[in-house]
Amino acid sequence: MTVVLGIDAAWTDKEPSGVAVVSKSNDAWVCHAVAPSYEAFLQVARGESIDWSAPFRGSAPDAERLLAAAASLAGAVVDVVAVDIPISTIPFTTRRIADRATSREFGGRQCGTHSPNAERPGKTGVALSTAFLSHGYQIATASAAASGPLQLVEVYPHPALLSLLNRPTRVAYKVSKSSRYWPGMSVKERLALLLAEFRSIDAELRKVFGSFDMMLPSADSVSRLSHLKRYEDALDALVCCWVGTLYAGGQATALGDETAAIWCPANIIRSDRRDR
Repeated sequence: MTVVLGIDAAWTDKEPSGVAVVSKSNDAWVCHAVAPSYEAFLQVARGESIDWSAPFRGSAPDAERLLAAAASLAGAVVDVVAVDIPISTIPFTTRRIADRATSREFGGRQCGTHSPNAERPGKTGVALSTAFLSHGYQIATASAAASGPLQLVEVYPHPALLSLLNRPTRVAYKVSKSSRYWPGMSVKERLALLLAEFRSIDAELRKVFGSFDMMLPSADSVSRLSHLKRYEDALDALVCCWVGTLYAGGQATALGDETAAIWCPANIIRSDRRDR
């Protein structure tokens, strides 16, 4: 059995982070849980259901509790932790080679990376990676991939979604960017367009993982754009899981160097960049 824990990690402790856990047994991947926050994920592991209409708070990641919860849900130790947050084997306060390489590869498809700095993700990113390292996980860099049984893999959902949805350019699904995607449109119109993209992502993920306990709302039932952020985070956690499954199966490519790498589906990397 292979178990992947996916975390769409917020760059500050004030915002919730999406979490999901999947496993492969008998050649099929299944999703055991998906949640819009760390506490909600721990709640599922305790056998409680999630009220997706409730408010969700941010918190610092507790690697020990998250790993224990994931192992309890999946029935085995987590092999791969796939995270959407910049991590590195050395301190950094600016763009890394991994960020520049990913932007070179995908910038023309509107999937350039964000620029990390001393504050974002700053201490939050360091705390997250350090916590998993303390539990035996090794950062999967471009030169140290799969060299140990427990791996910490960095994921960037935007290029991953190009592969998952077979799209030529960036998928317009980020709630905070909706006015930039569709200037001049009403909130109601943007809600409907975001949910349409959410449903496309959701449908493809269900092809990979089967059913999972998250039902997207109807556009008529949502009045505020901010209410959709919880679903965006949960979907991103599942996308992290998906790239983690590709990594585990040797179908992901690293963009970066010996200190940090962003792992992407191999089928969307130009052949001259593979294995770099």
